[in-house]
Amino acid sequence: MSDKSLVQRLVVTDPKEWAAGLPAVVSAYKNVSIKVGPIKGSKLLAQLNQLQGFDCPGCAWPDPLNKRSTFEFCENGAKAVADEATLKRLSPAFFAKYSVAELKQQSDRWLNEQGRLTEPMILRPGASHYEAITFEGGIALIAEHLQRLESPNQAAFYTSGRTSNEAAFLYQLFVREYGTNNLPDCSNMCHESSGVGLSETIGVGKGTVSLEDLEQAEAIFIFGQNPGSNHPRMLSSLQVAKRQGAKIVAINPLDETGLKRFKNPQEVEGVVGQGTALRDVHLGIKINGDVALLKGLCKGLLERQNQGRQVLDMAFINQYCHGFAEFSADIQATTWTDIEQYSGLTQNEIEQAVEIACASSKTICCWAMGMTQHKNAVANIQLMTNFLMLQGNLGKPGAGVCPVRGHSNVQGDRTMGIWEKPGAAFLNALEQCYRFKAPREAGYDAVDTVHAMAEGKLKVFFAMGGNFYRAMPDQQILAQALAQCELTVQVSTKLNQSHLYTGKTALILPALGRTEIDRQASGIQTVTVENSMGVIQTSHGKIPPASSALTSEVAIVAALAKQTLGHSQIDWLAMRDDYRLIRDGIAKVVPGFSDFNQRIDQEGEFVLPNAVRDARHFATPNHKANFIVHDLSGVNAPEGCLVMMTIRSHDQFNTTIYSDNDRYRGIHGSRKVLFTHGEDIQRLGFKAGDTIDIVSHWPHEAITQRRACGFTLVSYDIPRGCAAAYYPETNDLIPISSVALKSNTPAYKSLIISLQQPRLPQGE
Repeated sequence: MSDKSLVQRLVVTDPKEWAAGLPAVVSAYKNVSIKVGPIKGSKLLAQLNQLQGFDCPGCAWPDPLNKRSTFEFCENGAKAVADEATLKRLSPAFFAKYSVAELKQQSDRWLNEQGRLTEPMILRPGASHYEAITFEGGIALIAEHLQRLESPNQAAFYTSGRTSNEAAFLYQLFVREYGTNNLPDCSNMCHESSGVGLSETIGVGKGTVSLEDLEQAEAIFIFGQNPGSNHPRMLSSLQVAKRQGAKIVAINPLDETGLKRFKNPQEVEGVVGQGTALRDVHLGIKINGDVALLKGLCKGLLERQNQGRQVLDMAFINQYCHGFAEFSADIQATTWTDIEQYSGLTQNEIEQAVEIACASSKTICCWAMGMTQHKNAVANIQLMTNFLMLQGNLGKPGAGVCPVRGHSNVQGDRTMGIWEKPGAAFLNALEQCYRFKAPREAGYDAVDTVHAMAEGKLKVFFAMGGNFYRAMPDQQILAQALAQCELTVQVSTKLNQSHLYTGKTALILPALGRTEIDRQASGIQTVTVENSMGVIQTSHGKIPPASSALTSEVAIVAALAKQTLGHSQIDWLAMRDDYRLIRDGIAKVVPGFSDFNQRIDQEGEFVLPNAVRDARHFATPNHKANFIVHDLSGVNAPEGCLVMMTIRSHDQFNTTIYSDNDRYRGIHGSRKVLFTHGEDIQRLGFKAGDTIDIVSHWPHEAITQRRACGFTLVSYDIPRGCAAAYYPETNDLIPISSVALKSNTPAYKSLIISLQQPRLPQGE
């Protein structure tokens, strides 16, 4: 067995100077034509993100309210649809042919390329191969394991952002009636730092802007984000803002193609013309230099205010904020010398961005995981928010905070109660509606779950979607931890490595995808999702299921709850048969969802309330927006070392790899590359094109060094002393203990590495 057909030779070309355009159109239709067929694929794309169509299974970028374009999708959305609607099928015969050990030798891309899972499968204790099992048999086995645990806290229930609101709400309801808050989710790995940081500063863990705000802003600061690859439709909104006079500042160690120039493929100029230049300033910050930069931005504003320029909104600060005096004193005591040293930027470079802020009466800060996956990530988010607060850029049109979520319903999952630390108000409402005693003790998040498995505290791990093994760092430790579980369960659509690193018994329950018709006893079902800007949208599957054995996530949860909770007074099967009953429960429990069914029947979508955006109400303990003082911090590499961050390529979505290419960065044929500055390559005794091993250094850990083998050095425009490599190929360089303060998010973005000559294969 081999994946040689997927392997190419690495070719490195110059990075692109513009994003989208005709190549994006060709790529989108090529993917759906090959995987789905040209006619069926085109019909699917025509219904993608439409009011009566289905929501994109990719990113969570919002759709325009009530004014969809004919082609309301991007290249990467088309790839996600093609990947889910593929004609390839992965039957029990495949698992009979290939052992788990053989499958472990294959790449992420090869596993994904095998097609849709069609039947429930079981890996029995000591077995080398998965074998088929009935759905009923699988559910009974899970229930048996759950019922014999000494405590409900010996089980953990993971959720990915693909899950609908209805499935997520029912899932957390089952888990809490079962008796635990062990509900880790993919938010723990991405925007948990945003939620923690924003909750402490402004009292809401979500963004405060709408799509219209973004298009009306006068200045947009984009931190640690690559929208051209990860949220391509955002480029259209930035184009609108730019044409209306907005200034755009991009803060990122890499000058990403999507923020340079955008050729909108829905315009003639986007196909044959020059497109639209987007960013006005690029600040090529050192990795983990954001705290210093943000202090510099705030310092620049305070200095101008002290010079007599009225750049601060003192009325907003005096009425709505707390802690300004202490914050101001700390910022003014911070020297420009230190700011330059920690950020890697000059004062003059930072002052360019300060002047853009000064000239703007409506400023938005957008960010993604380049800000949230550092040890000091919460400080990043809070200083970003404080920067906006200085000019009153909260709770007014065209201004606010905009965390850009990476998966289609990761924000909705949290709104529905997928959280290991639920609030008392939510639990009280849940108890009143469903008449059971909800657990109050905080549960395990994603990192805690790994520790608990490793310590033998968790016996059952149930994953509703996602690829937990591959998404988490420290995969050697995680594999050992998973192996200690009595049972691991994966609810999935495609094969991935989480099916191969398992407990003593492992189950795969194949589920319907977002594109597929979900027919239950009461008829075809509608589901809903929440996008990055708090809009609830409907999604209607359009194609027949890939297999008659596929079951919806709602049906899986309902069957498991019915089988496990013999004492339950909840009518699980009625909710399985009619999702409207689930939405009736959501309306009673979750604020903002009153008349849920009626609203989606009449409008198809609606906007959730946001106290900061709607009324400048801050639900913090002191009812104020809080300025918070943070020390300067950063990551300094010892002599002979670099600071590395993980990044995603243009041809991947989270852990799903579509190809080994990264068109915008000029990488073709391999993902095992390390981007670093040409002078650093020479200084460290190598040359571009050399094959090296990446070694990460953790002097305070039990394992002080970790190695990723066989990477090719690529000379790239990145700050000196910095490097970047693709996720998840380098995840094992990061120990599970390296996390963000307060949020416990894995710190994927700042690790110390050295380059070493490659180890020879064993036996040579």
